[in-house]
Amino acid sequence: MRATSASSSSRVAASKGVSFSKSPVLAVRLPTWRSRVVLFVLFAAFAALAGRALWLQGLSTQFLQKQGEIRYARTIELPATRGKITDRNGQVLASSIPVKAIWAIPDDVLQAPAEKIRALARLLEMSEAELRKKLDSDRNFVYLKRQVEQDVADKILALKIDGIDTRKEYKRFYPQGEVMTHVVGFTNVEDVGQESMELAQQKTLVGTPGSRRVIKDRLGRIVEDIGAKHEPHDGKDLVLSVDSKIQYIAFTQLKGAVEKFKAKAGAAVVLDVHTGEVLALANYPSYDPNDRRALTGAQLRNRVMTDSFEPGSTLKPITVALALDTGRVKPSTLIDTGNGKLTIFDRTISDTKPHGVIDVHHIIETSSNIGTSKIALSMPSQEMWEMFTKVGFGQQPKWGFPGAVAGRVRPYKSWRPVEQATMSYGNGISVSLIQLARSYMMFARNGDTIPLSFQKVNELPAGQQIIKPQTARDMREMLESVVSGKDGTAKQAQIPGYRVGGKTGTAYKVENGRYAIPRKYIGSFVGMVPMSNPRFIIAVMIDEPTQGGHFGGQVAAPTFAKVAENALRAMNVPPDSSVTEIVIPTDTGPEAM
Repeated sequence: MRATSASSSSRVAASKGVSFSKSPVLAVRLPTWRSRVVLFVLFAAFAALAGRALWLQGLSTQFLQKQGEIRYARTIELPATRGKITDRNGQVLASSIPVKAIWAIPDDVLQAPAEKIRALARLLEMSEAELRKKLDSDRNFVYLKRQVEQDVADKILALKIDGIDTRKEYKRFYPQGEVMTHVVGFTNVEDVGQESMELAQQKTLVGTPGSRRVIKDRLGRIVEDIGAKHEPHDGKDLVLSVDSKIQYIAFTQLKGAVEKFKAKAGAAVVLDVHTGEVLALANYPSYDPNDRRALTGAQLRNRVMTDSFEPGSTLKPITVALALDTGRVKPSTLIDTGNGKLTIFDRTISDTKPHGVIDVHHIIETSSNIGTSKIALSMPSQEMWEMFTKVGFGQQPKWGFPGAVAGRVRPYKSWRPVEQATMSYGNGISVSLIQLARSYMMFARNGDTIPLSFQKVNELPAGQQIIKPQTARDMREMLESVVSGKDGTAKQAQIPGYRVGGKTGTAYKVENGRYAIPRKYIGSFVGMVPMSNPRFIIAVMIDEPTQGGHFGGQVAAPTFAKVAENALRAMNVPPDSSVTEIVIPTDTGPEAM
């Protein structure tokens, strides 16, 4: 009844023109400022939206287009072909062959059937577990394998696995393998030089890659070409100074010597006297640059360039040449070597046997330590130091070959008399084999020396005079007597039909700054042929020979003879001696250190 009565009252009130909101109970009173704040907020929001729309559609179109392009457009690098490396006669030593890089979108590949995954792993020469580990990645792009042969890449694509594709790249191929590797070097999977001339001439060989703008779908497939295409510029070819025939001769003979004498290692270098070109540079042990999976540090070492050692008696001709050049002695000057012992303060210098009074010529022929020491002590230490530096000892080489060492020559002011004496015959000083070979250039070239080159020389370089021409001629006579003389220490360096000159060296091996105990030896020989008009300088070093002797005349001299004989024939150098047969004794006896 009450509800009916209230409803009736409301209708009555409305019919009389009385508003419901006029009720004092139901009336709502809001402050005016609140409505104005709400209106302002709404207006500001619409203004911000309008400003943002203007910014995005009017002012930021370039940025947004770029961001959108990132999601579908790609720049594909067009690799440049690396330049070839050839020997002086045009024979290819290193070239690039096209191969494929196999890449994948992991999420798509993992959707493939298990048998296709196993087949893919077999073609990639890896286990299924290894492949799945590579694919277990948060990235949307992974390389599965680089430098894959074209026929293998075709078989992989034939599996038709979604998310698998290839990319063109190049792989370096070295036709002469281990024979030439320490000259040429190798590149990594990115086609960047890592050793030897591949590293030294990286900028010349690499070229400039090109580019191509394309649109790709989510599977990496090219849908459309866009933008400009920049063609790649291939690298320049490099012509080296080496001769493949002489290099093969040097390597095979060196390898045979290391194996014959059961040595730790060996090295050999052949120089052209007329041009300063390096015709051969061989090291053993070596490695195949086409397959470096089992590469060791001993194989990688370029001992001709990076190993320094005490040269021993091969340094005596340089000391004697200085004395001859300054007029202190003549080849006929007599020196008393006594009973084979010379004591300087608390140190005793010895010869292998007493020689008594002998002339300078025989000091070189018999390799007398005492005779050389007495000659050295008659000269200021500064003059000896200057001679050593003039021929390049202790100086950083500038031949454009990475890793070449400077060797060590201590400042002359610190030399004691005994040290000056021992340095005169190659102890207490260190050089590399190629530095030692180059130092003999002044004897072969009538007193001057020229820079060495690992690239083919088109113009003869200017020489720097080191000693007088007559001094060089006198030294050549002495060096020839070392090989052919009655008391010479290098009879096994003789070559039928050719006059040969050179010097043997035997030195204790230094390890960790001290002479190794038990004693270890380095046998060496530096020689030139033919002596009537020297064409080649050949240096050989045998490291730690353990069988058949350890003296330079026993291990290095016969290796020199084999290299030189074959090189002379290969280059058609005419004989300069009437000797057709040489009988070499099996035991040449000991030599001075």
